[in-house]
Amino acid sequence: MQNKGLIKLFAFLFGLVSIYQLSYTFITNKVEKEATVFATNNIPESEENYIEKREELEARYLDSIGNNSILGYTTYHEAKKKELNKGLDLKGGINVTLQISVKDILKGLAGNTKNAVFNKALADADVASKSSDATYIDLFFEAFDKIKGDTKLASPDIFANKGLSDVINFQMTDEQVKPILKTKIDQSIVSAFEVLRERIDGFGVTQPNIQREGNSGRILVELPGARDIARAQDLLSSTAQLEFWETYKQSNPSLGAFLQAANEKLKTIVTVEKPEVNAKPESELDSLLSDVSQDSLDFSQEANPLFSLLLPTNPNGNALVSAAIKDTAKIGEYLRMKEIRRLIPADIQFVKFVWERPSEGAEIVDLYALKSNRDNTPRISGDVVSDATDTFDQFNKPAVSMTMNTKGAKEWEKLTGDAFNNQTGIAIVLDNKVYTAPGVSSGPISGGRSEITGNFTINETKDISNVLRAGKLPASADIIQSEIVGPSLGQEAIDSGFTSFMIAMMIVLVWMVFYYGKAGIAADVALLLNILLIFGVLVSLNAVLTLPGIAGIVLTIGMSVDANVLIFERIKEELAKGKGQSQAIADGFGNALSSIMDANITTGLTALILFVFGSGPIKGFATTLLIGIVTSLFTAIFITRLIVDWYVSGKGKSLDFSTNITKSLFKNININFLGKRKIAYIVSSIFVTIGLFSLFFGPGLQQGVDFVGGRSYTVRFEKVVSPSEIASELNTVFGSGTNVKTFGDANQIKITTPYKVDVEGIEVDNEIQEKLYTSLQKYLPDGTSFDEFTVGSTGKSVGIMQSIKVGPTIADDIKKNAFLAIFGSLAVVFLYILLRFRKWQFSLGAVVAVFHDILIVLGVFSVLGKIMPFNMEIDQAFIAAILTVIGYSLNDTVVVFDRIREIIAEKGWSAGQNTNLAINSTLSRTLNTSMTTLVVLLAIFIFGGESLRGFMFAMIIGVIVGTYSSIFIATPVMFDTLKKKVQEGETVE
Repeated sequence: MQNKGLIKLFAFLFGLVSIYQLSYTFITNKVEKEATVFATNNIPESEENYIEKREELEARYLDSIGNNSILGYTTYHEAKKKELNKGLDLKGGINVTLQISVKDILKGLAGNTKNAVFNKALADADVASKSSDATYIDLFFEAFDKIKGDTKLASPDIFANKGLSDVINFQMTDEQVKPILKTKIDQSIVSAFEVLRERIDGFGVTQPNIQREGNSGRILVELPGARDIARAQDLLSSTAQLEFWETYKQSNPSLGAFLQAANEKLKTIVTVEKPEVNAKPESELDSLLSDVSQDSLDFSQEANPLFSLLLPTNPNGNALVSAAIKDTAKIGEYLRMKEIRRLIPADIQFVKFVWERPSEGAEIVDLYALKSNRDNTPRISGDVVSDATDTFDQFNKPAVSMTMNTKGAKEWEKLTGDAFNNQTGIAIVLDNKVYTAPGVSSGPISGGRSEITGNFTINETKDISNVLRAGKLPASADIIQSEIVGPSLGQEAIDSGFTSFMIAMMIVLVWMVFYYGKAGIAADVALLLNILLIFGVLVSLNAVLTLPGIAGIVLTIGMSVDANVLIFERIKEELAKGKGQSQAIADGFGNALSSIMDANITTGLTALILFVFGSGPIKGFATTLLIGIVTSLFTAIFITRLIVDWYVSGKGKSLDFSTNITKSLFKNININFLGKRKIAYIVSSIFVTIGLFSLFFGPGLQQGVDFVGGRSYTVRFEKVVSPSEIASELNTVFGSGTNVKTFGDANQIKITTPYKVDVEGIEVDNEIQEKLYTSLQKYLPDGTSFDEFTVGSTGKSVGIMQSIKVGPTIADDIKKNAFLAIFGSLAVVFLYILLRFRKWQFSLGAVVAVFHDILIVLGVFSVLGKIMPFNMEIDQAFIAAILTVIGYSLNDTVVVFDRIREIIAEKGWSAGQNTNLAINSTLSRTLNTSMTTLVVLLAIFIFGGESLRGFMFAMIIGVIVGTYSSIFIATPVMFDTLKKKVQEGETVE
């Protein structure tokens, strides 16, 4: 081998850089363990809410020592930025895909026009978007073109308006306007991206990730380590639509008359049962109800649809009435009815009803009546705010201080003057919730300074000021996909992943020494260096390590020995020919190189396709697999060679590349594999037929939420629960289609429901969680609150451990990408094999074998899906498994084909005799690699955690059938499709 010195230097520097990069991770782990010990020693378990208190103390401890020098070259805060990124499934947190509403952007660009053609085109695009892969803007253009008649996009009442006058004029054609609109929309999405980035930077999590997904208007946000999930969701989805309105006076006679008339009208429209009065007040709400007899709004004990839900409010405030939070949706529904809106007196005909933002733990909220106008626009909007900071008010309570620009200051002075003269309040509304509505007691306020006060926590004022500084989103942002993982589940994943990693590692290290003796030690050293390099590259690339990523690394351990196995087996062959040790080693490495490269390139191609089409954890799996392929090639080909050459260069030292036990294994084997191909065809046909029958006429595949949309919750209980009993109860709450099954231990279940799958918004997520809490409360420990059930903490032992939401649109996209990934990988590999072997018969044999493997894996999942005691849903992880099976099957097939090509080139086909010789000569490598990989997969299957079990089961089945198909399907199909004269000839065609 040439340039040994250069390779040694490169390996040394590569390893040194990897150790340096990983040192930051070791430092942060050490410091964080010290923080945990400090918090544990200072806050005993006997204290109330000790887990939350410990977490808070840990954070304070880390903040206090964060800038202290460590080892003279870094600090904790610096090391935290450079440590190995852990994914959601290892660290806990939230991962969401936001859909920026292109419809909202279009409406804004058109100045919220009332043009009938424009609005009809939007409605048609809404309908079309549910069943089309095209972008919303293209669907809008298509819908507009169908119905436009003489109307143009550049009409003065559509896009040739004052706001777009610098780029669009009424003389332009539709074809001229369309690219301008696409550019404007792209700019708005970029603006939304930047707004979200600024908000996330102020949220306070380390290593956040935010990415645009092409031109789809989707933005992926990952916040690993985020604990307050509700806060994160609000931060991401709130548009930060800040508005200032003048309120109507509570005593306004027109409002009282309207409510009276509305109540009477509702009596003829809806049916309401007569309310029961509690004998004993149990809460603030019950106490208030018990004190209410009759007031100016006639809160009587009759069956009054509206008045029975309303409560009197503070007579000195600016709210109209109050109501229980649970009744706000019903009241809002009543007030929005067309029949009720018609009853509004002319002098208040544009009144806007808005609820107060409820404070934590509140049962009652106020309803405000705001002075609106024909266009429903506020007196002042949030774009006049130039700065916002979290502060404390005069009573030392958290508040938000705002500064307005010159224009805003003038408008603010006028608004405060009107409120003073009318003795009304000024409602500060953020995202359609009234945060505060103070009166003005000292005349107009100049200078443009204002303050938002209320029952805030410090985190809430930080978030409000953060979103106001960052600015409002140009359009609504709906969470169409989300995954939430509790930190305790993440820690369990780390523990199980590490266990499976160490067990797999030990098995492979011991096996290589057992089978190859001293040469196995050289392979082990190369393997250990390989693992170091993989982690070093991951840190250097700022890649994210996920649980499937750990599986990818562990799989790399199993597959990376394949290169060493190929090399050692070829060296043994050369030694058997009587060559000297040095020459046999050189020839063995040289002859194995072609097979090694072909096998790794085919696996690499499938991993690359998985990286392109996958997302989240699956992309993490592909990343580690790709890195592993490159580093294992380097270590197997160069590092193992260096160690072997170094050892044999010593006086009297020799390597046998086997042990006394394994010396005679697989020698003089002469099995007629091709002669048994008809039996193999029959056996495979039976298995494939059973699988296809089960897929199309039997139970079929259990599709996960990734493919059908819906919500999935992993819920843990203190004691063993019955899934069928819980399923029966939840089906009455969510309707049919809700699936409940044991997930891991008997005290943990997975609940999947399509309930309101097509309805977006955090409100729906909260509604479902509340229904879950109510339905499952009797199975939880006494006193478990809703927050304890839903909110994650490091020591959490019951409640929702993980939740996943996938909207129907994104589910369709995932399904489409899955098919593209599978068929794309097959096409790419077909072309690669055709290029390498120059015969379409080789490509056909490989692809038929892969199809055979895929159909059998799918059939097994269909037949056993409801029998196995672990999750066997078809999701993105399953597609990753299928693609890995494709890669592994091709890896095995290519090695066999490579040996066939080599032997046939020397001896010809000879009616299949030499084909059998080639298969027999690779049998040692095939079984050795397959058994090693299987043992590794079994280690992950048993010890790797519940979420990986179905994933690993698919790969275990895939490796077994992949090994079988490379010998009994790929090779026979290739041989049978050759021309008869070629099969029987003495030379290659």
